Amino acid sequence: MDEFEKRKNAAESKFAHDEELRFKATARRNKLLGLWAAEKMGLSGPDADAYAKEVVLADFEEKGDEDVFRKVRRDFDAKGVEQSDHQIRRRMEELLVQAAEQVQKEV
Repeated sequence: MDEFEKRKNAAESKFAHDEELRFKATARRNKLLGLWAAEKMGLSGPDADAYAKEVVLADFEEKGDEDVFRKVRRDFDAKGVEQSDHQIRRRMEELLVQAAEQVQKEV
């Protein structure tokens, strides 16, 4: 195998690894977001865990974070939870940082 092939394989491996970490961090963020939202809606225990799973699954509706945001926004509105769009999005950003740190520690 020549040097070019080695570099190409290394780059492909790094890309795949980075994508896997990004996927895990996003899924972890969504779970944390679901638990945060559940608490705001007065859910706890198994109900909070079930809601967090719903938030994780919502991320598979479309590419990006809008599907997750819309789910939480819709559920907050239905339950009368006072959180602005900005507050929800800011919490999503904060939790992504936290989730990425957690996933990185597991590697």
